[in-house]
Amino acid sequence: MNLKKVVTWLVVAFVVFYVIQAPDQSAQIVKNAGQALGDAASSLANFVKSLT
Repeated sequence: MNLKKVVTWLVVAFVVFYVIQAPDQSAQIVKNAGQALGDAASSLANFVKSLT
C-alpha cells in the first residue's frame, strides 16, 4: 500500500472522528468555509465586472 493512500485514509478517519466528537464545531467550520468561498466568488465577479 502506498503512502498516499495511507495518508488519505488517516485524514478521512480524522475528519469522521472530529465530526462525531464535535458536530457543532464541525458544522461551524463548514459554514465558515462556505461563506469564505462565497465571498471569494463575489469578489472575483466584481473584479471581472469592473474590467468591462
